[in-house]
Amino acid sequence: MSQLFKRLSPAGDAAGEDLSFHPEDAPLAIHDLTVAYHRKPVLWDVDLDIPDGKLVGVVGPNGAGKSTLIKACLDLIPRASGEIGIYGKPYKEQRHLVAYVPQRESVDWDFPVSALDVVAMGAYRRLGWFRRVTKQESENARECLDQVGIAHLADRQISQLSGGQQQRVFLARALMQDAELYLMDEPFAAVDAATEEAIVSLLRTLSEKGKTCLVVHHDLATVTTYFNWLVLLNMRIVASGPSETTFTRENLQKTYGGKLSLLEKAAEALRHTVE
Repeated sequence: MSQLFKRLSPAGDAAGEDLSFHPEDAPLAIHDLTVAYHRKPVLWDVDLDIPDGKLVGVVGPNGAGKSTLIKACLDLIPRASGEIGIYGKPYKEQRHLVAYVPQRESVDWDFPVSALDVVAMGAYRRLGWFRRVTKQESENARECLDQVGIAHLADRQISQLSGGQQQRVFLARALMQDAELYLMDEPFAAVDAATEEAIVSLLRTLSEKGKTCLVVHHDLATVTTYFNWLVLLNMRIVASGPSETTFTRENLQKTYGGKLSLLEKAAEALRHTVE
């Protein structure tokens, strides 16, 4: 069933950078992260600490590296430099604490599984890939589907679901993992109003339970309504902090303006580093 996800490039060995200046108890700490595709930088010198229990919106223009940031945290792509800590340890040691909701485009929706099968995949880290899902875990998966409002679709094949329903299935799968840190890549993209409301409700429920959610988001009109912490990103971190003090006209101008000159400077610096 792992073939449900389209193949992504494996992470390479990153340089051993120093996380000692970052809080050890931070759900996510990033130090000096640089990611490049064919020597073209996508993320450059990113330093970031995400505090515990926050609903974090990652905001920036197209091509700013938002999805790349999440994939780098999950070791799905190689990085040129930098260190990433999940509660003070590498992701490979803490993967059981992390749940991931990918972009819908990264999923093979023709794979022959039901909605319940997909959600049950969230239990595999507890059960192991070669053990059958227990009756209790199957019931837990149905409860997760119920939490996102589609328990009645449990036995339907995922290819027969609408885009909003498919997104809810993956939210339920993340719930099934019972993680501490949730990384969501554009969960609000191209969903209907009912699904958007369900996602917001789920995020708030997770926050009330002390979970941390990092969510790539595009709609500036809803940013301060949905999130209490923001990361403004345009290849570099422009600003990070509480929504009320971070979501300012000045910071937005820095985030969405001057993109070309920043890319050119970083590309030149990366060329010198590689050479």
